[in-house]
Amino acid sequence: MNDGDGTLAAKAHGRQFGPLGTALVIIPTYNEAENIKSIVGRVRKAVPEAHVLIADDNSPDGTGKLADELAAEDDHVQVLHRKGKEGLGAAYLAGFRWGLERDYGVLIEMDADGSHQPEELPRLLTALKGADLVLGSRWVPGGRVVNWPKSREFLSRGGSTYSRLMLDVPIRDVTGGFRAFRAETLEGLGLGEVASQGYCFQVDLARRAVKAGYHVVEVPITFVERELGDSKMSRDIVVEALWRVTAWGVGDRIGKLTGKDKDKDKHA
Repeated sequence: MNDGDGTLAAKAHGRQFGPLGTALVIIPTYNEAENIKSIVGRVRKAVPEAHVLIADDNSPDGTGKLADELAAEDDHVQVLHRKGKEGLGAAYLAGFRWGLERDYGVLIEMDADGSHQPEELPRLLTALKGADLVLGSRWVPGGRVVNWPKSREFLSRGGSTYSRLMLDVPIRDVTGGFRAFRAETLEGLGLGEVASQGYCFQVDLARRAVKAGYHVVEVPITFVERELGDSKMSRDIVVEALWRVTAWGVGDRIGKLTGKDKDKDKHA
């Protein structure tokens, strides 16, 4: 997706930003046969100029085969077949590498289950004209969740609040997974060092972006609980996020006290 006339650069945060280039929407899948056709169709309608990459972890329900059928019918849809279920983080990292190798200007994270509304993609892309990274946020004014039990909302809000305070990052929805990155932002995050999964993967990328001095913007989204298929959320994902965030936060504080925190704001 190009920004308007393709030459106009947006100014924000004291910086000048160039054109976006073509967008790649990365959709990781594992047993999403009930959702994949609908979500891809909605993406193609919402942002017709964007391309879609379905990163399938060898789904036993035939999601990969359905993805191949979609790709055969539409040259804007590609499929990345992976050997097996390795987690959300690994799927996104593989998708990022695939997209960067093919010179996409924007790489977008989006769930396959319909919880992220494709119709809101233009909002993220518009905001990215003046940012390095745009997060679709449930917890900023205008953001909301639909069909969530209070317990789930409490867990998500609590996780974001704990991460924000522990890591000292000015982001309201640190764990959200509806995101648009400029390619050069991803290239500067040290993706080869990222090993976290699930919620923690999203926290890790957000904290890396803030520490590197990238301009991060949150825009409100409506998050809708899936209607079909099974949630991938598990106790192990929550536990991993808790201990990793705690370890990062403690490590940052020790680094500052001992003078070993040498990270510099490279992009402000």
